[in-house]
Amino acid sequence: MKSALILGGTQFVGKRLVQLLIDEGVEVTVATRGFASDAFGDQVSRLIINREDAQSLEKAFKDRAWDVVFDQSCYSSQEALDTLNELKGKVQKYIFTSSQAVYDFGTNHVEESFNPFVYKPVLKSRRDYIGYVGYQEAKRAAEAILFQNADFPVVAVRFPIIIGKDDYTNRLQFHVEHVKEGKPMFIEHPEFRYSFIDSGEAASFLFSIAKSDYQGPVNPGSPEDISLIELMELIENLIGTKAIISDDGNPSPYNLPGAWSVNTSLVKSMGYRFVSLDSLLKSLVRHYS
Repeated sequence: MKSALILGGTQFVGKRLVQLLIDEGVEVTVATRGFASDAFGDQVSRLIINREDAQSLEKAFKDRAWDVVFDQSCYSSQEALDTLNELKGKVQKYIFTSSQAVYDFGTNHVEESFNPFVYKPVLKSRRDYIGYVGYQEAKRAAEAILFQNADFPVVAVRFPIIIGKDDYTNRLQFHVEHVKEGKPMFIEHPEFRYSFIDSGEAASFLFSIAKSDYQGPVNPGSPEDISLIELMELIENLIGTKAIISDDGNPSPYNLPGAWSVNTSLVKSMGYRFVSLDSLLKSLVRHYS
């Protein structure tokens, strides 16, 4: 891999990925709307695109080519199709940042739980996908468009919940601070279980899978899952304060309509290893507290 195009990539995992590529000596091009600044200076080339405007992609990608494209900003079937059309013959591999949201709610989902090769997508813009159900459909449809139409290898990286010291969503930090400060929280379903991945390991996995021969969907992440009540107990034990769970409390940002965890046996069989969830969570709880 000598050159890479990153669609998105100016925050969180994307920033880490750009730095990994730069450190490896890869020629990096970052394509964004141009609204957010970055700290990479002249170490990267920049293109201005609007994922909802196919003509902007045509203009930006004209007479250019890359070994790998990392798509971190696709949120509709139409965007996936437009990007495929404009990158035809210009890339050798496509790494799509997908989500475990492609699966129905439940635990221990293997890759086969959602088959993008037979899913029938409907062309929609990102504005047509509303709420969690819309996000789920968007990621499913984008995967289907890519796998069913691309003339180059595609990998769909189905990330679980991403956490790390650089997590701008502050969702895990919310729980730590509420326990530490004695603020009540509302957790609707404390028994629901979730999977997580460290942000640094997420970026490293994207980088590694791009250099591999693998193509298809894949579940990376820490091998264990955890319930919200177990997460509260872990935080309580480290901080030494009891969590206050109340119907009148501030709603947990992890309140979802169902459990949401994945099986990582495939990546393990491929030789990838991720930090244990217990170790990852304890490290971050100590950091936030």
